[in-house]
Amino acid sequence: MNKLTTKNITVFYDGSKVIDDISIELRQGEIVSILGVSGVGKTTLFNVISGLVMPDSGTVELDGKNITGTTGNVSYMLQKDLLLPYKTIIDNVSLPLIIRGEKKSKAREYTAKYFEEFGLSGTEYKYPRQLSGGMRQRAALLRTYLFSNQVALLDEPFSALDNITKGNMHQWYLQVMEQIKLSTFLITHDIDEAILLSDRIYIIAGKPGKITEEIIIDEAKPRHKDFIVSENFMNYKKHIIKSLE
Repeated sequence: MNKLTTKNITVFYDGSKVIDDISIELRQGEIVSILGVSGVGKTTLFNVISGLVMPDSGTVELDGKNITGTTGNVSYMLQKDLLLPYKTIIDNVSLPLIIRGEKKSKAREYTAKYFEEFGLSGTEYKYPRQLSGGMRQRAALLRTYLFSNQVALLDEPFSALDNITKGNMHQWYLQVMEQIKLSTFLITHDIDEAILLSDRIYIIAGKPGKITEEIIIDEAKPRHKDFIVSENFMNYKKHIIKSLE
């Protein structure tokens, strides 16, 4: 059974159709990328899935339940980490639990269990300004996971990082996802990133944005960094570039 499904999602803004008849699915533990150029409607689709935008037509289902237009069902991580500068890392990460009514001491105790798994040990009582960009993104991802461990929407979470840091984050992300098995939709315009991280890729293109192809990345995970220079990787990339053209 699919974890999350969108069925025939269409959205208009100011009389113009932004995305058209989009049907996609996410299975348990998958990482599925939504790949397309800027302005094609990827974030609009995420806003619909998260319940922030009501589609003009179509539905969103989580575990078979219609959640269209309702918030709080899935977690949503934007490109910027949005960590609060005046709170320590453990208090930033604990926010989803505190918002749900948990006492701060209990929230900290529960959250602390994940710091080693997410490579954040020793940062608990530091402030965001004291962390590197990569470490801030780890903290933001842990906060996202604690908001909802069912489905996460990640909107270009690594795009602000330099290439070396991004490469290291990709390897870390693949390892941690093997452990937590979080069902994830990932927005990206980075073809290499999509191939490296994904089980499947949906290509979204055109105006209005439509799903033009689904590509299965049939490679064992976690994937070693040498995969990006393999013949299989290059074949996937050539196919995707041709599809985007």
